[in-house]
Amino acid sequence: MYFELLENIAQNNGMRDISPYTKLLLGLGCILIVITSPGYIVPLFIAITLSVCILGIGKIPVRLYLTLLSIPLGFAIASVIVIVLVTGGGMTVFSLQVTNWLSLSVTVESLNEGFFVFCRIFGGMCALFFISLTTPMTDLFSVMKRCYIPMVLIDLAMLIYRFIFIFMEKAELIYRAQVMRLGYSTYREAIHTSGDLAGALFLASWNAGEDLIKAMDCRCYSGQFALLSKETPLQIRSVLLICIFLGFCCTLEVITADYTIIPVSI
Repeated sequence: MYFELLENIAQNNGMRDISPYTKLLLGLGCILIVITSPGYIVPLFIAITLSVCILGIGKIPVRLYLTLLSIPLGFAIASVIVIVLVTGGGMTVFSLQVTNWLSLSVTVESLNEGFFVFCRIFGGMCALFFISLTTPMTDLFSVMKRCYIPMVLIDLAMLIYRFIFIFMEKAELIYRAQVMRLGYSTYREAIHTSGDLAGALFLASWNAGEDLIKAMDCRCYSGQFALLSKETPLQIRSVLLICIFLGFCCTLEVITADYTIIPVSI
């Protein structure tokens, strides 16, 4: 189910006919800029720009995109809260004495650092989703092959990618069956049922692997998977536009290096 959902989005989005090299150049370039950015403005600008491309040009549903973003951003918010409470420096904005030995304080420096980290995560995840939602994995595997990556690693990546979704689907089916049988009605029963879930999931995944081996043998598997991808010509105009955009981001990165959301002098 998850495999079909993500693959259908990547196969049928509005940027399907664009060369995967072009999309990888933009996505990976933005990730590198976000990682090296010393300020929050460029990562936030990249996140907004790529989100507009994903929703506007790629025709990705807004609700689905927000749902996908909510998972990593949830972890990001939890990390930012810890950073804000732990990092010191600057004027104290808020302070709370929890116990005699534990006090929590929020400073100007910690707020700036927390917002900067959040913008970095936000920009990096938008760039990553830009690649994953607009470029099918078959195209990415073909790009890996043209970059002379060993076929053993490519075949291994293909198997891992497939079995991630098989694993998730099997786990959901088993969990729903257990819920229908009141397997999580009490705390003790939930612990026992979780152990049964782990054992049944292991056996189901093992059987899925055996079925895959039999299917490959029936198709005369010779030790290498066939890579089927849609050949899309590389457009020089698109590459130039992306290079101009990345150059603008690098320039903006230098100009706004010392910008903070809250002035340190406050």
